[in-house]
Amino acid sequence: MKSKFIKDHFSSRPFFRTRDVIAATGAKRGYISHLLSNLVKKGDLDRIGRGTYTFLKDSSASGFAFSPFYYGLQDALSIRGVWDQGTNPIIITPRKVRQGTRQVMGTNVIVRRISPRIFFGFEIVKYHGTAVPVSDLEKTLIDFAHFKEPIHPDVLLEMKKRLRKDMLKDYLGKVNWKTRKTVERLLNSVGKQRRKATTTS
Repeated sequence: MKSKFIKDHFSSRPFFRTRDVIAATGAKRGYISHLLSNLVKKGDLDRIGRGTYTFLKDSSASGFAFSPFYYGLQDALSIRGVWDQGTNPIIITPRKVRQGTRQVMGTNVIVRRISPRIFFGFEIVKYHGTAVPVSDLEKTLIDFAHFKEPIHPDVLLEMKKRLRKDMLKDYLGKVNWKTRKTVERLLNSVGKQRRKATTTS
């Protein structure tokens, strides 16, 4: 009976926690943990983190185990259609969690930590039918600079075309000078590459 209640009550949510089920049912933790474990074994439910579950059969739910979070870097570019290459989920969170690659729902996900001071610049986007937080292009560019991730020149050019200059200026005022200089260098490099291509053609 409780298993059916859990499915009916939580299957429409992108994620839920053990404590949510306890609060909704009034049952003891040991009993609820046993029910959830059985649902996972049956394949009806996925555990995406410690005490965190989802009925969604899509890795787009994996980030909710690290809330607050947003999907960023190459993953954000893919979600926003800046490039057509598939990527593993890249989860950016201010929480003190272990960084690196881990398996969630049978998929490799990459977890990156960021200072709470620069945890901004994302919005809710519908992705695979789920509303998820994704960095906007301005913050995605800043994160590439912050994490020292390489960007292909063609991708950088496409990003530059779509950037909102006022928003980028506002964001750059919130980060350190080193990141600002790296962003400026990246954007200037696009202009140099275009001039060089025009000269040689």
